Formats: sequence, structure tokens, C-alpha cells
Amino acid sequence: MSARTNAQVPLEVKDLTIAYQKKPVVENVSFSIPEGKLIGIVGPNGAGKSTLIKSILGLHPSAAGEVRIYGKPYKEQRKLVGYVPQRESVDWDFPTNALDVVTMGTYGRLGWFQRPGASERAAAMDALAKVGMAGFADRQISQLSGGQQQRIFLARALAQDAKLYFMDEPFVGVDAATEKAIVALLTALKQEGKTVLVVHHDLSTVAEYFDWVMLLNKTLIDIGPTEDVFTAEKLQHTYGGKLAILGGDRSSPFLVGTR
Repeated sequence: MSARTNAQVPLEVKDLTIAYQKKPVVENVSFSIPEGKLIGIVGPNGAGKSTLIKSILGLHPSAAGEVRIYGKPYKEQRKLVGYVPQRESVDWDFPTNALDVVTMGTYGRLGWFQRPGASERAAAMDALAKVGMAGFADRQISQLSGGQQQRIFLARALAQDAKLYFMDEPFVGVDAATEKAIVALLTALKQEGKTVLVVHHDLSTVAEYFDWVMLLNKTLIDIGPTEDVFTAEKLQHTYGGKLAILGGDRSSPFLVGTR
């Protein structure tokens, strides 16, 4: 693949291996993704889904391999990347309000000694409005519900105005209204030509929410258009035969859970 082509690809991962205490938890993963897709990352607990994202973002060291964001190392492309971590990994007792948290998403566009000004606060308020949280701008984050906290972190990622987004289980522990709001946000990002990778655990909504799906269980099982990859056979391979699959068809299996 030429350098010019690489520069047009949101994410390329080549031969990536990640280890904890010298024990590989993700092994020899290689893939690339097209622009403007919603991509679900699916696999059993302990499959390395969150670890893969963190390694791509430089939050966990890799043992081997290479990552390119639009043809360059992540450290050179930080401004193009937005990240929504798992909600339970955040200290929600930290004394700050919703607007300040979202404004942090604009820091990447500022210089080392610049403080956010009126334009950054306006961008943060616009992001809050997009997730239905404008009325909570002055609310302490510790006073928000779990779904509201998740919306605040989504707004922070929006304020970054990134081209490539990573979201680590954004639907976990949220109410139906927040889930609907997240789906609407993902759709809007796609319509703007953004690319979004989402670690996702609810297999029953994968076909509805995502254009592409990655099946991961320490190694890459498959990645591609959902109708081609999200099949009963490949899911059984990914989950080690521990899924009970009743009904449906090859491209849209009806999943009732693990055995």
C-alpha cells in the first residue's frame, strides 16, 4: 500500500501484540478500516478489546507491531482522535462541572500556554447541546446519573472535533433514552464522514448499530462488513462455542446468550 493511500486510511494496525507481564493478551493483530464507518468490536470477556484500543492510543505499551492513524504514528495525529473511556474508569468525585469536563476536549487545539477562551467554551456548549445536556453545564459531575455522565464524556469527545473516534463500551449501564441518544450521535458522526470504533457487548444490537464488525478473541477472528462477518459460524468461533444461537439466518443470527 502506497504512502498516499495510507494517508487516506483512518487506522492501520500491523502485527500488533500486547502483553501483560510477558503474557500476550492480544497476538499478531493486523487490519485496516475505511473512512466513514461505524465499527463494533465484539468478543468475550478477556478477549483484549479494551486493551487493543488502549494500545492503539498509546495508553498501554505494545510488545510488537505498528499503528498508523491516517498514515502517521498516533503521537503525530492526536488532534484527529477522540476517545470515550469506560465510565467506571473515571473519578466522578473530582470537583468539576460538566462544562469544564467537556471544555477539556478542546485542549488539543490550544498551545502549551494557552487557556480555553470564548470559542472553546462555545464549542463545549454546542457539544453539550448535541447530547441533550446543555441544561447541566454547571452541574457537578458527581451529581449526575450514570447515563448523564456518559453523555458528558461523549460531549467531550465531540468537542475535540476529531476524525477518528474510539468508544469503550459506551452503552454499558445507561438508560434507554441515553442509548437512543448515543445511537443518534453515532449516526450523525457517520454522516459527517467520521470513523468510529466501539467496544460493544450486546450482540443483539450489533447488526442494527454497526456497518462493520471486528470479531476479537486475543487474535483477530475477522473484520469487515457486518453482513459478512457477523454470522453464527464466526460468532461460535469467536466465543469458543459458548453461544446459544436460535433462529435467524446466516447474516442475522438470533442470539440468546452464552451457555
